[in-house]
Amino acid sequence: MDNYEKVRKIGEGSFGKAILVKSRDDGKQYVIKEIGISRHSVIHRQGLNQSVCVSLCFLECGCLYIVMDYCEGGNLFKMINSQKGVQFSEEQIKYCLALKHVHGRKILHRDIKSQVNRKYGTIMLGDFGIARVLNR
Repeated sequence: MDNYEKVRKIGEGSFGKAILVKSRDDGKQYVIKEIGISRHSVIHRQGLNQSVCVSLCFLECGCLYIVMDYCEGGNLFKMINSQKGVQFSEEQIKYCLALKHVHGRKILHRDIKSQVNRKYGTIMLGDFGIARVLNR
């Protein structure tokens, strides 16, 4: 966590908490999911290790940290409601094909959260924290 400055906690769930951070390397904001793995069983920890192989992550002080892009625009449902009948641009729609792309690479997401990055006007498929790479 030395490479990141904590800004604030933005969420908490059964697996851990989500923290908004600022990178000391590039100054960009990210969300880090912090999962305390020391309290989980050995079998569950092995599953976590297999799950995060598709994410940027690191282990430190008994916690697993998963680094994700920060999308300040909320989720896709919120964005659709705010459009008030205005159609999405072709550029925005192509990001909705992200799930098809991921499945084509034999990655099972398992926790779909479409997020909006208002700064770039893009729709992102985020939080690969419990994703799995399929053998076949």
